[in-house]
Amino acid sequence: MPLTPVRAATAALLTGVLTAGVLSTLTPAAAADPQARLHQVVPAPEAVREAPGVAFELTADSAITADPGATEVADLVAEVLRPATGFPLAVGDGGDLALRLDEPETGPEGYRLEVTADAVTLHAATDTGLFHGVQTLRQLLPAEIESPQVQDVPWTVPGGEITDRPRYEHRAAGLDVARHFFDVDSVKRYIDQLARYKVNFLRLHLSDDQGWRIQITDWPRLTEHGGSTEVGGGPGGFYTQQDYSEIVAHAESRHITLIPEIDTPGHTNAALSSYAELNCDGVAPPLYTGIEVGFSSLCVDEDVTYEFLDDVIREIAALTPGPYLHIGGDEADATTDEQYRAFMDRALPIVAKYGKTAVGWHEYAKAEPAAGSVVQYWGTEGADAELMAAAAERGNRILLSPADRSYLDMKYDESTELGLSWAGYVEVADAYGWDPATHLPGVPAEAVHGVEAPMWTETLETSEHVELMAFPRLPAIAELGWSPAATHDWESFRARLAQQGPRWEAAGIGFTRSPQIDWP
Repeated sequence: MPLTPVRAATAALLTGVLTAGVLSTLTPAAAADPQARLHQVVPAPEAVREAPGVAFELTADSAITADPGATEVADLVAEVLRPATGFPLAVGDGGDLALRLDEPETGPEGYRLEVTADAVTLHAATDTGLFHGVQTLRQLLPAEIESPQVQDVPWTVPGGEITDRPRYEHRAAGLDVARHFFDVDSVKRYIDQLARYKVNFLRLHLSDDQGWRIQITDWPRLTEHGGSTEVGGGPGGFYTQQDYSEIVAHAESRHITLIPEIDTPGHTNAALSSYAELNCDGVAPPLYTGIEVGFSSLCVDEDVTYEFLDDVIREIAALTPGPYLHIGGDEADATTDEQYRAFMDRALPIVAKYGKTAVGWHEYAKAEPAAGSVVQYWGTEGADAELMAAAAERGNRILLSPADRSYLDMKYDESTELGLSWAGYVEVADAYGWDPATHLPGVPAEAVHGVEAPMWTETLETSEHVELMAFPRLPAIAELGWSPAATHDWESFRARLAQQGPRWEAAGIGFTRSPQIDWP
């Protein structure tokens, strides 16, 4: 399968707005004709009601009105719709695109979109719900709405009503900036792309053997030395605390919460190379630019290790308004189980000390983290299922990112030029073809916290590379996290996914033309 970059200008960020009204009976999205534009939305909405023969047309006279508390979303709607339409789309009173904070029944992230011949009205309980509704509205407009240049097409929205809310509260993606460094604008670009599919968390992998990417004022050599390289020996890079805060703010504007990850006690060669005292023998190893894992470890028995962790976690926690901090914990092959547990017994209370809920890869479940902590499962085909069942029984929340289903850096097939294949090939049908509620034997559905689609970057160096691996598989994981189980249907999904292709082309987003999808 060829990897075909389908690119144009820069992505048109986020879009669209509002809601609709006129009715017949509500039906699950998967039950309807996928060629009807009201049913082409990804992720699939909870329920759709068509109004045959009814459509709203956006014109040069259209305007946007918003309730108090919704003006930021209204401004974003105007910012996104203006380039392709060329319309002024003033934000004020009496507009035919309306954002209303009047729908408590939809919950904190849901929305109701009504489209009549005269108006589009988006109802929600919060501005986050309105924002998610905007992402649906943009998909109801012609694909040309994603273009950064004015397009001469009728800007119609099919009439009807969509009622929608997420299946899981945690719908995440991960981006590894440690193996290869991605600058602030590249991370913002990916955040904008995630928001299109109602992803609401981004885990940023900020440290690994190959690079340390976040400035820590009390330990400056972490970035001066540890941030100076990457896989293959490139120049690396790092975020100042101001850079990091800029990323956090941009994510918040897209209703995405950042989760910083500092991987410990393994995956730490960049830190060990920066400070000799973090090594048990007091000798700093050289910087590392390969991709093998499992050889590095902080010195579990030394107090300086925990002084270091306290400083790192304190500074990052202060910069991160979200509730979570990811402590890593995977592939710590250079520690014994006893050492590993001893490390986590001292590290996890530091996370709690600074007001964060710990997240860790599933190996850290053997350290029995406190109830309410999040255990992120990355195994393949049910590996470590007993460990996960015990964690769920203990009260841990289980976040699912099985490598053979959700790792976006896995090759699509043997001909894929980028990525790795240690977890197998992951085509679109593989990414879509599982149910988080039943994936792990012994883990009850109520223990599942949500899903994440990680993107590791051993072989990825540019935004174009990231996009080729994320699209079209990221929307598959996003749909598993957002849409009701009743809408889960491969034929419906592949038909709806196909219609995303022209939108990515118009927005300048690269994607892989999987042969499993009948692209237009």
